[in-house]
Amino acid sequence: MATGKHKILILGGGTAGITVAARMLRKGHSDVAVVEPSDTHYYQALWTLVGGGKATAATSARPEASVMPKGATWIKNAAAEIDPKNNTVTCADGATYEYDVLVVSPGLQLDWNRTEGLEDTLGKNGVSSNYRFDLAPRTWEFIRNTRSGTAVFAMPSGPIKCAGAPQKIAYLAADYWRREGVLSDIDVHLILPTPRTFGIPAIADSLDAVVADYGIHLHTASEVTSVDAASRKVTVAGVTEGGTDTTLPYDVLHVAPHQSAPDWIKASPLSTGDANGYVDVDAHTLQHVRYPNVFGLGDAGSTPNSKTGAAIRKQAPVVAANIDAFLHGRPLPASYDGYSSCPIVTSSRAMLLAEFDYSLQMKPTFPILDPAEPHRAYWYLKKYGLPFMYWNLMLKGMA
Repeated sequence: MATGKHKILILGGGTAGITVAARMLRKGHSDVAVVEPSDTHYYQALWTLVGGGKATAATSARPEASVMPKGATWIKNAAAEIDPKNNTVTCADGATYEYDVLVVSPGLQLDWNRTEGLEDTLGKNGVSSNYRFDLAPRTWEFIRNTRSGTAVFAMPSGPIKCAGAPQKIAYLAADYWRREGVLSDIDVHLILPTPRTFGIPAIADSLDAVVADYGIHLHTASEVTSVDAASRKVTVAGVTEGGTDTTLPYDVLHVAPHQSAPDWIKASPLSTGDANGYVDVDAHTLQHVRYPNVFGLGDAGSTPNSKTGAAIRKQAPVVAANIDAFLHGRPLPASYDGYSSCPIVTSSRAMLLAEFDYSLQMKPTFPILDPAEPHRAYWYLKKYGLPFMYWNLMLKGMA
């Protein structure tokens, strides 16, 4: 016997879930429910600036109740199991909900344990990560207190949310150390699993110039595989040809964790079935490939775009339009082109805004500014414009 039934059931009250809920309500669908256990909603894009000393963590958090769209039913519970054949979701406490249409947007899980020795030393011994609300302020503390030695900034292999974040903090730290007059005393290393700093050559060229300007040692096709906190060393291994196998000391270490779909999604019939376990959706319609009344978007979706809030901003209208059509028995009208944007902060004064689609073609919102170069105006967009748009427009289904 089901605990309840809803026409549209949304799993996850993060960026994607709240945005879709708001859009469905705006389209006149009154029976919309959101399953979300958290009391707090985070604007995670701000955590890079927190780690770089340019924002406070508190400004990135608001009560979940304040972003839940008026008219939506908030099921304050954690989804644990999906049965798409019977159109039911079971929550952690055993409560079961039926649905006509299911939207799956649970976000990613951070797999700290996939880097040996990392989890136990987070937040101490100079080791931090901007991928957690409580750790981002520690990143700034460690950067601020480092006046000499070695600094290591690392990105893991595999898809992660905001793939530019592991680089951005390296540039903010180097900029701070330069302004403090100590950059020449710090050996900075940036470790990336990719062949270059970015997948679009013009942007990679621009970032290469930033790296060279700061004197950062760039290791491509490589990743940190283990952290030895006792001796303050990391092991670096090549992930593809041309990678580096070495050991580096560190005084400050910033690590982005491996990431994948939540384990309960991996175990569900909705999963792609591979190691990442994403929700298996059509890359353009965002409809599940096997269950037509299921849609997925956001970081846990199998779409091959960069996992960013900007991608969700373009995916949400597609999902809303296609659910509306599905419920009315019409063909799905909307298509997602893979748009994503990666705002890459290169100093405390400038930012590069990489906007692109599935084909890696540039899709600049402001063509007047060269999208491959850092600009002062983009810095203000990152610090003030994007957070304003997020809280006041996007989460309300208006942008």
